[in-house]
Amino acid sequence: MKSFDSLSEREVLALAISLEEEDERVYADFAEGLRETYPASASVFEAMRAEETVHRQELFALYREKFGEHIPLVRRQDVKGFVERRPVWLVRPLGLDAVRKQAAAMEVETRRFYERAAQRTNDAGVRQLLDDLAQQERAHESRAQQLTEEKLRPEVREDEEQARRRLFVLQIVQPGLAGLMDGSVSTLAPVFAAAIATRSTWAAFVVGLAASVGAGISMGFAEALSDDGSLTGRGHPLVRGVVCGAMTAVGGIGHTLPFLIPQFRTAFIAAFAVVVAELAAITWVRHRYMDTPTIPAAIQVFVGGALVFITGVLIGSS
Repeated sequence: MKSFDSLSEREVLALAISLEEEDERVYADFAEGLRETYPASASVFEAMRAEETVHRQELFALYREKFGEHIPLVRRQDVKGFVERRPVWLVRPLGLDAVRKQAAAMEVETRRFYERAAQRTNDAGVRQLLDDLAQQERAHESRAQQLTEEKLRPEVREDEEQARRRLFVLQIVQPGLAGLMDGSVSTLAPVFAAAIATRSTWAAFVVGLAASVGAGISMGFAEALSDDGSLTGRGHPLVRGVVCGAMTAVGGIGHTLPFLIPQFRTAFIAAFAVVVAELAAITWVRHRYMDTPTIPAAIQVFVGGALVFITGVLIGSS
C-alpha cells in the first residue's frame, strides 16, 4: 500500500475517479437490495447513484483535460488511511439503518479525502479542482438529506417502519419465540419428573441441563433446515437457527438453574416460580409482536405449560 502523501497529483485524481465509481456502484446495490421491502428508500439511493455518476463524469472530463486519456489504476485499498468498509451491500436482506449509516460515512470520508488532497497539492489548478469536489461532496451530503425529506414523507416512513417490524418478527421474533416456547414447555416434564422421582436437586439439574442443550441443538438445526429464506423472507437460515436454538436452551435452563440450590423444597418452589415467569414472558411476546390478545395468549400458554408440568409430576410420582 502507498501512503497518501506519496501520491502524485495525477494519481490523486485517478483515485478520486475510482472512489466515485465505487460509491456509484454501492448506491446501486443499496437501491436494488432495498427495492422490494423499502421502495421509497431505494429511490433515495437511486437518486444518489445518479449524482455520483455525474460527479464521476465531471472528474473524468477534468482529468482528460489535464492529463490525457489514460487513467492509472489506483483504488482505495491501495492507499493507506482509508476506513475499511464492511460490505453491507452484499448482505440480503439489507438492514435499513445499516445502509443509511454506511451511506453517511461514505459521503463524509469522500469529502475529507478531497479536502486533504487539496491541502497538499502545489498546483493551483488541481487545488481548485479538489476544492470544488469537496464542495460538491458537501453539497451531496445536503442533497442526500433533501432526498430523504422529499421521498420519505411521514406516511412513507411509517410504512417502512411497519415493513421493518414485519421483517424483525419474521427473522428474529418468530424463531426465538418458537425456541423459547419449546424449551420452556417441553423440558418441564423431564426436569420435574426427575426431581420428584429422585428427590435429588443435582439429578434434576443434570437432567434439565441435558434436556435443554439437546433441545436447543435439535431446534436450531430444525429451524435452519426448514427453509433458506429466499421465498419466505425469513432471513438467513443460520441466523434463525442460532436464535431458535439459543432461545430453546435458555427456556429450558431457566427453570433448571434453581435446582443448584441444595434444599429440595426451596429449589422446587424457585423452579416453579421461574416457570411462571417464563410462561408470562412468552405471553407478553405473543401479545407484543404477534398481535395475540393477552387473555387468549395467557390461556393457551399456561394451559399448555400446566398440562406438561402435571405430566412430569405424575410420571415422577409413579
